[in-house]
Amino acid sequence: MHVFQTTTGPVRGLRASADVVAVLGIPYAAPPFGADRFRAPRPARPWTEVRDCTAFGPVAPQSARLPGAPAWSPGDEDVLTVNVWTPARVGGRLPVLVWIHGGAYTFGSSAQPDFDGTALARAGLVVVTLNYRVGFEGFGHVPADEPDHAEAGGPGDGTNAHPDNRGLLDQVAALRWVRDNIAAFGGDPGNVTVAGQSAGATSVACLMVMDRARGLFHRAIAHSAASPYATPGVAAATTREVAAAAGCAATARGLASTSPQALVAASDRVVDAYRNDPASGSRHYDPVLYAPVLDGDVLPTDPLARLAAGAARDVDLLVCHTTEEYWLLDAVGSSAKVTTDERLARFVEDFGLPDGLVAGYRAAMPHAPVLDVYLAVFGDLLFGEFTTRLAELHARGGGRVFRSRFDRRRLEPDRVVRAWHCADMPFAFGNLDCPHLEFLIGGPPTPADRELAGRMVRAWADFAATGEPGWPPADGSPAHAHVWTTDGTPADEVPTGVRDLWARVDFPLLRP
Repeated sequence: MHVFQTTTGPVRGLRASADVVAVLGIPYAAPPFGADRFRAPRPARPWTEVRDCTAFGPVAPQSARLPGAPAWSPGDEDVLTVNVWTPARVGGRLPVLVWIHGGAYTFGSSAQPDFDGTALARAGLVVVTLNYRVGFEGFGHVPADEPDHAEAGGPGDGTNAHPDNRGLLDQVAALRWVRDNIAAFGGDPGNVTVAGQSAGATSVACLMVMDRARGLFHRAIAHSAASPYATPGVAAATTREVAAAAGCAATARGLASTSPQALVAASDRVVDAYRNDPASGSRHYDPVLYAPVLDGDVLPTDPLARLAAGAARDVDLLVCHTTEEYWLLDAVGSSAKVTTDERLARFVEDFGLPDGLVAGYRAAMPHAPVLDVYLAVFGDLLFGEFTTRLAELHARGGGRVFRSRFDRRRLEPDRVVRAWHCADMPFAFGNLDCPHLEFLIGGPPTPADRELAGRMVRAWADFAATGEPGWPPADGSPAHAHVWTTDGTPADEVPTGVRDLWARVDFPLLRP
């Protein structure tokens, strides 16, 4: 079996298929626990013997149990790992795709079956997926040490004791690993595309404007970017809530003395409290506690503003969102039910949405129940329109942008298979045959599904290789997106009048 030499030691993978080698669970940083907990990532400890890398590394602390993926077990510490898929026979250096998973900054991992890189490697890429810290470990605000325990150094640069946005710093460390090691796997460190979906897509937007990530990638793909960011004040308020639920002091010492398991459980209790309290404001509808913090250092300001100012104009961007994003969150029970006009009006008030927005959706959906109107508005608020805004502002800042929309649906006698959040991932990765993914795509794939997956894999591979996915770039004005569908009859774009109303929306920050 192939052995690859990395900067920390030799690794051995396995055959993912006859023509692709997978090398799994390679540490790119030290375990972020013990003395390194809540710190910026530290270098991985080197090894000399060939390391067996034939299984995914442990996932970061979380309570989620995702189909087909390993769950977190307390005591698992070597969570900062990457996985590489590369063609078994490489001639020259291939373009590299680095994937960042989503999961509301709270759950998920690179071991999810959606993200197997075999099909993309077969299409001519070297594919890297990574784990990073999520939940409080990755995005919780840790107050400065008490004076007698403080450390010198600038914030967030690896010398500050407990920087915000540790999950983003993990991603930067993984990109540095790619820069330093990917040539050994047949990849070109000078042609790297970073990609992600949902929270992973917003992470990509953050990386595009972070000084620490500059030069580590050259193109970007963002599917269903999620809108919230947190101010330092909101992040600190969340820490106080979680610490109270965990029964510890909201201090660096108190939080560090509380186990990761206890902070995961405490976070879940805070989420449940919001979910069960209709009077708790915007967090009631889909409680997300953690998000990138606009800390003035790691993430100096809102990425949208920096993109509009041209901070990443040299990075080509490919965006996509699904037509019916929020129907998934409703189906899995993570969203509040809004089924009356009174509750819909309260939802609009809680998010400060403009007058006329709901009326515009009702006009476009004249026979839809209140729940469907709510799901359509909320999906565009959190994902669809935010992704569109991301694209438009990057184009305004001088960057090249390619827009797309996933609208593959099926009408069956007893149900509708929707183009909901995450449904595009098995298609873009070419992973339609995994039984764990049938819920996402609505059952076994059809021949038309396979043809669509082939086109999406090819578009990603071509964009990563050349910056051209197969359709023209958009400019800074609203533009029709390339539509991914199997039947040639996509839904209409959001009506122009409704899009004009969205232009008045400042996308929500996380609120206390």
